[in-house]
Amino acid sequence: MKKYILALLLSGSISYAGLINAIAVIVNDEPITLYDIDNKIEKERLSKQDALTSLIDELLYKQELKKHNISVDILDIDDYIGKLAKQNNMNILDFKSVVREQQNYDLFIEKIEKQLIHQKLVSKIASNKLKIANDMDIEIYYQNNKDEFQLANNIEVVAYVSKNKELLRAIKSNPMLRDDNVMVQNILLKQSEINPQVKYIVNSTKENEFSSIFVDNQAYNMLYIKHKSDINTIPLI
Repeated sequence: MKKYILALLLSGSISYAGLINAIAVIVNDEPITLYDIDNKIEKERLSKQDALTSLIDELLYKQELKKHNISVDILDIDDYIGKLAKQNNMNILDFKSVVREQQNYDLFIEKIEKQLIHQKLVSKIASNKLKIANDMDIEIYYQNNKDEFQLANNIEVVAYVSKNKELLRAIKSNPMLRDDNVMVQNILLKQSEINPQVKYIVNSTKENEFSSIFVDNQAYNMLYIKHKSDINTIPLI
């Protein structure tokens, strides 16, 4: 990366009056204005220096993407979602349905797009300049992030079952709500005995939280995760 050139030093004594579009920094021939910095400060509550550093990093990143012609299209995203679905032994439609119940789907797609762009850039640079992670690198990551490789063999849940999806949504918003059209039961789930859909849901839902609403046995289901125990760490193969 080329060095960026400071075109105007920032200090507490600078008057912004009449300088809204004034250039503060030029990064490889692309400007960052005082307005950009003010906007960053306001949106993210940063100091002037932190806002400037963040803007420089973002611009350098975009320049690297452009330099290496990195982009992601809908086929890349669909392929990635297909792999996620396969990893959880689900078809794509069921997987997407589960994701939509758990979070904002547009934000989910946006996050995937950013991940894929970053992965492509890293791969591109790595193929030219960087050493590919070896077994020792992987071992270090594994040892420092073991919580990402843990599964509970026993999951205590409260299961809510109803023919009416809206009733489950109402309970999710107000856990004290009771309705005769909702069957409630305390269940101990075994990791080895649950189907792939339920396995994905319970493993991605934290303790003391409701799961997404899903369809099973011709009814709408929702789980409240009370406690996870008998935690096993998946061995590094």
